[in-house]
Amino acid sequence: MASVDTTIQLIERGTMPGQACAPELAEPPWTFDGIAPTYGPGASMFDVIPESAPRQGELPATYREATASELHHRILAAKETLGDRVVLLAHFYQRDEVVQYADFVGDSFQLANAAKASPRAEAIVFAGVHFMAETADLLSRPDQAVILPNLAAGCSMADMADLDSVEEAWEQLGELYGTSADASGRLPVIPVTYMNSSAALKGFCGEHGGIVCTSSNAEAVLAWAFERGQRVLFFPDQHLGRNTAKAMGIREEHMPIWNPRRRLGGNSPETLTDARVILWHGFCSVHKRFTLDQIARARTAHPEVRVIVHPECTATVVDAADAYGSTDFIVRTIAAAPAGSTFAVGTEINLVQRLAAEFPQHTIFCLDDVVCPCSTMYRIHPGYLAWVLEALVGTAERPSEVLNRIAVDDSVAIPARIALERMLATRPGEAVSV
Repeated sequence: MASVDTTIQLIERGTMPGQACAPELAEPPWTFDGIAPTYGPGASMFDVIPESAPRQGELPATYREATASELHHRILAAKETLGDRVVLLAHFYQRDEVVQYADFVGDSFQLANAAKASPRAEAIVFAGVHFMAETADLLSRPDQAVILPNLAAGCSMADMADLDSVEEAWEQLGELYGTSADASGRLPVIPVTYMNSSAALKGFCGEHGGIVCTSSNAEAVLAWAFERGQRVLFFPDQHLGRNTAKAMGIREEHMPIWNPRRRLGGNSPETLTDARVILWHGFCSVHKRFTLDQIARARTAHPEVRVIVHPECTATVVDAADAYGSTDFIVRTIAAAPAGSTFAVGTEINLVQRLAAEFPQHTIFCLDDVVCPCSTMYRIHPGYLAWVLEALVGTAERPSEVLNRIAVDDSVAIPARIALERMLATRPGEAVSV
């Protein structure tokens, strides 16, 4: 099966049937470097991006003009020269043209552990997005360099909750709830941030008795928080928070949405007093694309289909699916299925097509028939990878250089590590079948 990148190229050339969500996806990602901040074509192309979002400078012409074959040989040569001095981590949602070089591929939780378990490497090259590279820096040794091949690989969901807005929400909740523990010693509210957030928000949680979660361990983390607090402020993804809390028996009327642009998040004091989980108004644009109509069409076309989706999907989609869970859960479920199974998968297209190629004994397809990858994961390209790796190798004329280093200041890193260590100590739960 063709990779997503090749599929998009063929669709845009008119040599393969299908539709991509943006013709610009056929362009190399450096086309969008250096211009006004944008997430780039793909699922997040219409999301509002902060003016302060990192930008990638111009990639040297030798990498922009190199053929795929040339880049392939340059990356392999650099990796061979560097050996154990560098470890390359790649998220499941990366394009195949990048994943092929990874030393470890996984979801956010797995990659956080992989970063912590790579003490011998001088550098960690992270083929993912900005918040993941920050997390790797928080968990790696101080002398290890964490490198993000393209600085423009951010995350629109992560940008939907910023430190100033969360601190303002916390102040308002403090005025409403007070700060005293109840008779059982539980505080009025515990902050929980999804891994898909800035280091600053992880630091906020560390400073205020909170914790980080991933889609792998969200239920275990919420259980941890409820042991310590009467309610939870969950940011930035409302859907992961809602789906996880519903699975724990919390009713939707006890999960108000917090709109950071409105006083008390747009809620009455009574609603917030009765709340168990306060959900930040954030979402993943990849998983927001999946719908009930898509599920219905899949079931009509394939009566035997098993629909499996990510918990960042809306609650209606999760409820209509046969199972839901983290990307790792999706991978493990498909790998364990009997030959001849049929899966309609609601998650990022790069992972779905990779699974279809890896498990040809199954029928595997994406719920969304429009090819629309994660805008920011798609900003990583072999050209950037070759650039940062060859800089680490250096030449006789140019010494070894660390490009695009991601470093979190100690004022943020120290409390952020507290929240992350709490997360890593919390065992992920299994996904829920419905």
